[in-house]
Amino acid sequence: MFRGTWGRTDLPTSSFENIIDSITNKLIVLPEDTIVYPGHGLETMIYEEKPIYKELKPRKELGI
Repeated sequence: MFRGTWGRTDLPTSSFENIIDSITNKLIVLPEDTIVYPGHGLETMIYEEKPIYKELKPRKELGI
């Protein structure tokens, strides 16, 4: 999970389905005030990212 998006799925070993499954079943179920520190980029909170996974659309205001 990255701020505003789920990350790259265009790499040979990546899987959109696996990424979304992990995020929705392991991260989105955490308390909404949980801070997420991705491997790079800005931190975020579960409540800020939850709408992305309901619509499966990155946040447009971030230019992603």
